[in-house]
Amino acid sequence: MSQKKKVVIIGSAYPLRGGLSNFNERLGEEFLKDFWDVQIYTFSLQYPSFLFPGKTQYSTESYHGNIPIRIAINSINPFNWVKVGFELKEMRPDLVIIKFWIPFMAPCFGTISRIAKSNRITKIITIVDNIIPHEKRPGDRILAKYFVGGVDGFVTMSRKVLDDVSFFDTRKPRIFSPHPIYDNFGSGIEKVQALKILDLDPSFHYILFFGFIRDYKGLDILLEAMGDQRIRDLNIKLIVAGEFYTEKKSYLEIINKRGIEDLIILSNDFIPDSDVNKYFSASDLVVQPYKSATQSGVTQIAYHFDKPMLITNVGGLGEFVPNGEVGYVVNPDPIAVSNAIIDFYTEGKEDVFIRNIKKIKIKYSWNYFIANLKSLFYI
Repeated sequence: MSQKKKVVIIGSAYPLRGGLSNFNERLGEEFLKDFWDVQIYTFSLQYPSFLFPGKTQYSTESYHGNIPIRIAINSINPFNWVKVGFELKEMRPDLVIIKFWIPFMAPCFGTISRIAKSNRITKIITIVDNIIPHEKRPGDRILAKYFVGGVDGFVTMSRKVLDDVSFFDTRKPRIFSPHPIYDNFGSGIEKVQALKILDLDPSFHYILFFGFIRDYKGLDILLEAMGDQRIRDLNIKLIVAGEFYTEKKSYLEIINKRGIEDLIILSNDFIPDSDVNKYFSASDLVVQPYKSATQSGVTQIAYHFDKPMLITNVGGLGEFVPNGEVGYVVNPDPIAVSNAIIDFYTEGKEDVFIRNIKKIKIKYSWNYFIANLKSLFYI
């Protein structure tokens, strides 16, 4: 029997929380199913406290996965990067996968990868969320270029990011593979049951804004849209489920100015994994009114729970939500957003969108994603 191949995934993982951790842990589970020896290297320090806008970086839940997680990487300590790099060099894994999402991590990841691959056995592949960040800072491109120099291939989850990679490298192999479905939040539950658990009035319709709240995600656009009198007439309420990673005051001012306090349900603590299915199951429509984006994990959670979507035509979002088939793709402005919400309810689009979602989501399997990733490894 041939020896198992070994893969090390570098990035966020338990006890860190959030979408990055969910992705890396789910990726590891898929490699495990494929009979690889899998380990995750996560952070002993991911962000210094002063750079982290949320309440805490850590999960309050227990870890139920099967992947060994080594808490090893300090994102701001160069001596640690060298140590981890040599540790991986000596381990000689066949493959190291780095989840890259922000240039701040480039010095750390770029140093580790250069040392690890110097054994001439280990290949370094990066899954790139963004190579050019939504919220740009001086030096981002220099940092990204340093990181790119240390990897052997790229997987991007939107065609927009695939194009962006070409600003930094045109020679190394790269592939676009859509973000797979987040199927690690359990099954959906009956809407009536979800509303009861969340203590929501079942006589209203509910739409959902889900995830960390940052300026580029356009919650202000959606709040302005909620001020449309037609939305009030249709008994529609908005659930905002996610922690503020930006100043909350401006959003509260819109709510007050538009007189929609009774239409907005703010659930602004971090939503633990065990509660995600309740929020999606209670909602009719998932709204992502982003001002800029490449791809979004929220879209793939919506697909998992068979929820129609309303997204804006920015970045790569429209690649994953066929307009008029599983939801709406509109301009990022309040009138366009409110018109789509109203059309969804007045034209009774929920059932037809759900039927189409069930057909389309098959192509967003983890199987397909892993096959694409490994195709780079075997080049």
